[in-house]
Amino acid sequence: MAGQEKLFIMATHGPDQPELATIPFVMGAAALAADVELVMGFQGDGCLLVKKGVAPTVHAPEFTPLEQLLGTVLELGGKLLVCSPCLKSRHLAQEDLVDGCEIVAAARFVAEVTSATNALTY
Repeated sequence: MAGQEKLFIMATHGPDQPELATIPFVMGAAALAADVELVMGFQGDGCLLVKKGVAPTVHAPEFTPLEQLLGTVLELGGKLLVCSPCLKSRHLAQEDLVDGCEIVAAARFVAEVTSATNALTY
């Protein structure tokens, strides 16, 4: 839709910090529910959040479980972009990630951020 708002969220915290790992997905799901286009980026330990088998292990008190939020984001059409060098440094590849992830480099992140209406980092 022309003129649709777009939110870019960069997640940099991993499963060892469940609250900071969960909040980007809460915000992303809320954006999608409000008909805002969503692109989520994952850098640093944030890329571990989209590793197969990790989301079910992350739950911050008083928040919807990460596994459910991730499912909602994917179901509602959110895009998940994962940092290539961050994955390589953790010895992870496409087959290690949940379905729906795209591995990208810095230029793609820059393009997504500069084309977004707003950007958040967690």
